[in-house]
This record gives sequence, structure tokens and C-alpha cells, in this order.
Amino acid sequence: TGLAKAKQLGLEVFHAGTALKDGKVVTSGGRVLTVTAVKEDLPAALQEANLGVATIHFQGAIYRRDIGYRAIAFLRQSRGLTYKNSGVDIEAGNALVQKIKPLAAATSRSGCNAELGGFAGLFDLRAAGYRDPILVSGTDGVGTKLKIAQECQKHDTIGQDLVAMCVNDILAQGAEPLFFLDYFACGKLDVQAAQGVIAGIADACRKAGCALLGGETAEMPGMYPPGEYDLAGFAVGAVERGQMLPQLDRIAEGDVVIGVASSGVHSNGYSLVRKIVEKSSLDLSSRVGVSGDQTLGELLLTPTKLYSKTLLPVLRSGHVRAYAHITGGGLLENIPRVLPESCGVVLDALTWKIPEIFCWLYKEGNLSEEEMARTFNCGLGAVLVVQKEMAQQVLSDIQAHEPAWLIGKVVSLQKGSDNVQVLNLHRALQANRSLCVHSHIQGKIQTGKVKVAVLISGTGSNLQALINSTKKDISFAQIVLVISNKVGVEGLRKAEKAGIPTRVIEHTRFQSRTEFDSAVDKVLEEFSVELICLAGFMRILSGPFVKKWEGE
Repeated sequence: TGLAKAKQLGLEVFHAGTALKDGKVVTSGGRVLTVTAVKEDLPAALQEANLGVATIHFQGAIYRRDIGYRAIAFLRQSRGLTYKNSGVDIEAGNALVQKIKPLAAATSRSGCNAELGGFAGLFDLRAAGYRDPILVSGTDGVGTKLKIAQECQKHDTIGQDLVAMCVNDILAQGAEPLFFLDYFACGKLDVQAAQGVIAGIADACRKAGCALLGGETAEMPGMYPPGEYDLAGFAVGAVERGQMLPQLDRIAEGDVVIGVASSGVHSNGYSLVRKIVEKSSLDLSSRVGVSGDQTLGELLLTPTKLYSKTLLPVLRSGHVRAYAHITGGGLLENIPRVLPESCGVVLDALTWKIPEIFCWLYKEGNLSEEEMARTFNCGLGAVLVVQKEMAQQVLSDIQAHEPAWLIGKVVSLQKGSDNVQVLNLHRALQANRSLCVHSHIQGKIQTGKVKVAVLISGTGSNLQALINSTKKDISFAQIVLVISNKVGVEGLRKAEKAGIPTRVIEHTRFQSRTEFDSAVDKVLEEFSVELICLAGFMRILSGPFVKKWEGE
């Protein structure tokens, strides 16, 4: 007896030497039952199991009362704390170092061997070919672009952003990047994610021509939530004393401004980007582009361009008077940093190609021209000031490696005028194609127009706007059917005038909403409709209908 009561206590009773006889459980002798309990710790589980054992009775029943106490005594022994159970896994850190050592070694260059593991790294300027060098250093991070990388679980491109933000900055002094150091901080080290980030850093260092000389991986429990990390980078470069930029005393009215293409948003303005995405109808997993082969998250994670190898020969030619890296502050804040106080620039936004992502951000965020120009690079990752007579030569040299344009000129700065004037920015942003959003309908667009049915209940003013829009050559839609739930409404006449087939399905003729929706569904199938548009349709659709046509 008592088996049912043990079960009521939430215990699990395992049978061994028992049998069912005349509807009763009987014992065949020996160890016949095992009573188990599950609790938050061993003492609580033992107490619960003992209560259960005490409820079970049969002739000759005995049970042990000493089970579990030796284990409890062992668990209650005082033990010293360890670094690992405090949250820092030194073994994981060492494993990461072993994984990234060959990646760093691949960045070795004249002047140093990139060997990790020492307390510091060394660089021989003489071996790198310098005679009278000035050292140039820069440090930066990636900002909230990291949030997108972490949300998308894509860690392999953010490393290039970090390197590019630093080495592109020191180019403003005319410096060649020599070596790079990184700082990776997290709450709990995810070796795979960290390896992906640092692999990206090493690859970018190799592309930029600088050595990954060292770094720091800081695992700090409680400082960052799980899955989050932060990055900082440090670049050191050199320039011969007589080749430093900007050459402020040589910049004059009439000098030409050359713009070098960015790869996209680069690494600035992402707090605004994330807010625009949050308020839009898209999310980071939305498919974008004509072919839909990329998500919005992947597009926003396009890495920042590295300009050192492509632009350094031009900067050393003696024909460039200034170089500005277009980072936080956009065109309006960065170009003045390399100009004398007496000069400004006038740019024409119609002279360069603005990537689609900027047009989408401008329209979706309802941003002002000033906000665009003060926040984003608007398609220009770098801007050069060049002597007018040498502008075409410098432009040709750059275009051998990167898209570039003559975008404006240097002007004398009048009192009260802006340092940077960007003309025609609104026109350029409106004229360039905005981001193409790919959906399940998009595949049908590739082979023809999407067949649309419009459901109406009245005058059809919205219907008329749809008819006008779909008649344009650029439209991807064709209205193949108009359905009204009311007889003789003006919308039906507008459809007939446009040559569009119509159907009237009066909802009052049906006993339920589901029956009415079923009749509508049959007509939609008859016309092979692919997309439904509700334009002043004064009916609540049933659940089955909405589920069938979800997303369409």
C-alpha cells in the first residue's frame, strides 16, 4: 500500500521484484522498489525521497536510512574559489591565442615578425625603409555596428571595420600603417566568435599592409551580457618628415576636390540606422537587392573600405594637399578638419554615385539633407584636395583601383558661410534608386507582373490611385480583378472603365463570414490572383482566409 500516495507527493517509484495479481501489486522478495525525488539540491531531494519511502507498506518491508549522507557531507566541505568558477576561463583564452597565432604571423612585414605571446611587440623602422620618420598613431572602435553583428551572429566582417577605421584615419597625416593592436572585451569568452572577429582583423591588416603585432582579450564577468563584446583598435604608422599631410599652407581657392567611393555606411551613424530599421517595415533578416541574395543585416555589415594600399602612392606623389577620412560627422564635419580656416568647399552631389542604402535611409527616416550630410558619408569614404592642374592625373591614378569622381572645388570662405556646402543632395538621393526589398512575391516579379485583386466597398478613390500607378512601366503589379461586397458602387464603374474584370459578392447573401470569404477565395483562385489589396473594403476577414493568404 501507499504507492498512490507516493505518486501524489510527486515521487517516481521504479518497480523491480513486483507483479500485478488480482489487481494488486505484490512482492516476490528482495529489493523490489526504488523511490526517487528531484529537488533543487541533494539534501532536499533526500528528505523528499525518505518521506515517500515511509508511505509505502507491505509485509516484511525495510528500507535503508543512510543513503546520500556521505555525498551531502562531501558537498558541504569548504573549498577554495578558483578563477574559472569566478567567470574567467584562462584555458579558453589560451586556446584562442593558439588559434590566432598563425593568423597574426601571416601579417608579418618588413620591420617586424608578428609573433604573439610576448609582453610587447617590436618594430624596426629602419628595416621598413624609413630615414627620418614621424610616428603617427590612431585609435577607434566600431560603434553600434557591433550590435548588428551580434544580432546577426556574423562576426567575420567587423574586424575589417575596426582596422579600417584606424588606418584610414592615420592616412590623413600621409602615414603608412605599420602595425596594429586590438582590444577584445567580453563578459564570457566565446572562442568561436572571438576567433571570427580576430581572423577578420588579421585579414584586414594583411590587406592594409600592417602587422597585427599584439592585442588584449579581456574576459570580465558581469561587465557585458552573454553574447556581447566590445572592440577597440590602435594603429601606428609613419611618414617621412617632409611628406606630412595636410599641407594647409598650400591649399587655395580653385583647388579641386576628389571623392573616393565608400562601400556603404562604413562604421558611423549606426545608432540612427538602427532606429530607422526599428521604425520601418523591415528587419535585419529581410531580403534586399534585386536578386534577394542578401539580408538587410548583411548589407549593413558590409565592411569599411581600406584605403591605405590604394591611396598611399597618390598621397606620396606630392600632388595631394589634403586627405579627409569621412567618418562620424559625415561630410560636413570631417572635410573642414583638413582645410585652413580661410577656405571651404562646394560639392555637387550629382557628380558621384550614392549607394541605394543611403537613399533608403533618407526616405525611410524622413531625414533632412543636413542630417544626412552630418551623419553619413553619403557614398564618399575619403575626400582629397588636389591642385587643379594635377586633378585629372590624380583622379586617373585613383580610378585604377577605386571608383572616384571630381566632386567640387575649394572656395574662399566668406564670413558667416558654411565650411562645406553640398549642392543637389536632395535631388541626388531622390534620383538614385532606393533599396529594393525582396519578398516571396519578388521571385514572381522576375518573370512578369504580379497579379493583384483589389477588394472594395465604395467609391474606389484608393482603387483609382492603384490603377494609375500600375499603368506605369516601372510598376511590378497588374490589377486583374476588382471584387465589391456591394452592388452598384462607383468603384466598380472605375474598374470597368479601366478594362478590369469585376465581381460583386454580396456579404448579406451568406449566413457566416467564413462562407462569404470562401466565395471570395474561389473567385481569387479563378483569376490566379497572387496578391490581394484591401482598398476601402469594409469587412473583417475570417481567420482561415487570412491564414491562407498570409503575406499575400
